[in-house]
Amino acid sequence: MDISKRHFLTGCGTLIAGFSIYSVAKELAESEAGVSVDQTQTIKYAMVHDENLCIGCNACEQACRQVNHVPDGVSRVVINRTGPFGEYPDQSYRFSRKSCQHCEDAPCVKVCPTGAAYIDSETGIVGVNPDKCVGCQYCIAACPYQVRFINPVTQTADKCDFCRETQLKLGKQPACVEACPTHALVFGNIRDPESELVKTLKSKPTYRAKTDLGTRPKLFHVSTIDGEIVL
Repeated sequence: MDISKRHFLTGCGTLIAGFSIYSVAKELAESEAGVSVDQTQTIKYAMVHDENLCIGCNACEQACRQVNHVPDGVSRVVINRTGPFGEYPDQSYRFSRKSCQHCEDAPCVKVCPTGAAYIDSETGIVGVNPDKCVGCQYCIAACPYQVRFINPVTQTADKCDFCRETQLKLGKQPACVEACPTHALVFGNIRDPESELVKTLKSKPTYRAKTDLGTRPKLFHVSTIDGEIVL
């Protein structure tokens, strides 16, 4: 049977979207059923990066660096660019976000000998307490996403914390979200069915990295279809 590429991709997108919606629905159902460790937790922050809307401008990286005082040479968020794909003039690039996944079952937290790495019980954000960190780098070795680093100024472990100590304390969105000119980032409470985050997860097919490890990451990606920049 002759099936066009467009029909094939459409069918795959529908199937993936179904899994995405099921995943979100299951998350919300478990929340209502009180399956989580903290049964009183009403907030669980997550983020979506839409690779189709991302143009690789790096505004998110710069905003994060400025707001969170991230030193040169290291970064809490990196936008990786791959390509070009296709033949000229029909070429495209693809952009993917690399940052902390804020895992629900975080390996970095498990291996930390001092309790410096922790999961915030009120928000689900994976954080680092610099006052407890001894710079042993166990968390860096344990992270399967390779997003942690030693801050050259503080000499302690560092990474994205969804701007928990800066923007969120002011009632704002994370710096990267506010800086994105194409609205490729959506941040919110995955336990609020009316949030823009949940609505996005229900309306677009998404994937998460290395889910086979059982880390249950809360950074979702809308996969690139045709690329973002056409030359």
